This record gives sequence, structure tokens and C-alpha cells, in this order.
Amino acid sequence: MTASESTETGPVPAGPGKPLAGWRVLVPRGGPWGDGVAASLRTQGAVPVVAPLINFAPTTDQETLDAAFARLTAGEYDWVTITSATTVDVLFAQRVEIPRGTKIAAVGETTAAALLAVGYEVALVPETDNSAAGMAEQMIALEPEPRRILTLRSEIAKPVLTDLLAQAGHKVDSVVAYRTVGVPVTERIHRDVLNGRINAILITSGSVARQVREQFPEIPDTTLLAAIGPRTAEDARKAGLPIWAVADKQTVDALIEVVSHFTLPHAADEFAP
Repeated sequence: MTASESTETGPVPAGPGKPLAGWRVLVPRGGPWGDGVAASLRTQGAVPVVAPLINFAPTTDQETLDAAFARLTAGEYDWVTITSATTVDVLFAQRVEIPRGTKIAAVGETTAAALLAVGYEVALVPETDNSAAGMAEQMIALEPEPRRILTLRSEIAKPVLTDLLAQAGHKVDSVVAYRTVGVPVTERIHRDVLNGRINAILITSGSVARQVREQFPEIPDTTLLAAIGPRTAEDARKAGLPIWAVADKQTVDALIEVVSHFTLPHAADEFAP
């Protein structure tokens, strides 16, 4: 767990074990994922505010995706790489069967858990760097000989994984599995963020970071912006967001844990007699 040093205008680190009672935390995705995060926040005493900032839409080239899935099912790939839980949703929705001879690489524990939950076996999760680059590095170390690899990605994802694997001599098919689209928040949520009634915003991806920056151009200094991992924190800072806390793992539990190390901004003033 890492956290930026506090200032007079920013969130203040709290002592260990500080509960989240009184916190209102924006959860930036809905659906089962958002419900699960909301439930975890409630167990810590927080009030979750589920306000989806992004959603996922089908690829605009379904024919190419269907052809890739047909090759995958036929066992033509040695590896398939999964870099988000959303890609897992696409695989499951289309009932894609991955043969045992094809190994599955997941970018992090959250994605691996999503794969396991729907019956897929995971052969590799990067040990330290849960990113496309980290995944590529570990796969290249494991596979010195050229392999055929399918990389499934979002339309807006940079081809880092594909490029690194191809440079190492592997035969790579890079296919868009879904599109990420922004979702405007309600006027009430917009007002609550700008006036400081939202105490923390969970930044769970670069896409979420960009939507936060676009939809909330003036976030109060007391609002805690917490990133789910170092890579997401880097993306968020590139988007212009001041990240106060960074989870050391790409898991919801680690993200909530890092938030719990901060005190509720202005709590003493708000509850003073």
C-alpha cells in the first residue's frame, strides 16, 4: 500500500484499522461488479454511491471476433491472453470453449478470479507487474520458442502486449473483444461530487480515470482519489487526476483497504457541537 503525503487541503492519513463509517464512496461501475464492491464498502461502514462512468458495448467487427473464437475453440492457439474481467464476460456470453491445450494468461488476480468463476482454468498471472508489459515479460520468459497467441482487448487499449510478444518472435492475433463507452452521471451525482459530498472516488481503470476527469473537471481537494494499482494510478495521473492512494494489488479488497487508511475529511468539523 502506498499513499501520497497529505497536505493542508488534501485527505489525511489515518491510524490503522480506521473504519469507513460516514464515508460516501463513488463506485464507478455497475452490474454484479458494482454490487460486490458496494457490499464490501458497506461492511466497512461506508455508504456506496454506485454511479457507472463506463459501460461496455459489442465490438464493431463481430465477424473477426467470431473467427478468432472459432480458431480458439479448434485449438489453434497455444495461449490466449485476458486483460480484463469484461473480456471474461464476452467469452462466457458467447459460450466459448477453450481446449485444455490452450493456456490462459490473466493480467491480474481480479481477472483470474472472473475466469475461474465461470469455469476457465488460468495458467499464468504476472507475479509482480499486473500489466500488459508484465504479462508479456513473463510469457516471453516461459516460452523461448515461437508460439501462436490470441490477445483479446478493448477497442481503446494500446497494443503493448501484442507488440512485445510479436517482437519476441511469437505469432500474435490481436482482436478487439469489446468497446468501452462513457456513461454520463446524473445531475445529482455531478452536484454531489463537485460540492464535496462524495468523500472518495474509486479509480479502477484508465477508462474510468478519463471519465472522472471529463465529467468532474473541478473535484474538491478533500476528495480522496484512490487507484486500484500502480498502473491505473499512472494512467490516472496522465489524465490529470491527483491520486492520493494506490492499492498495492489490483483487487477490490486492496483498494478498499487503502481507502480505510485515511480519515474522513473534515469529520471533526462536521460533527463538532
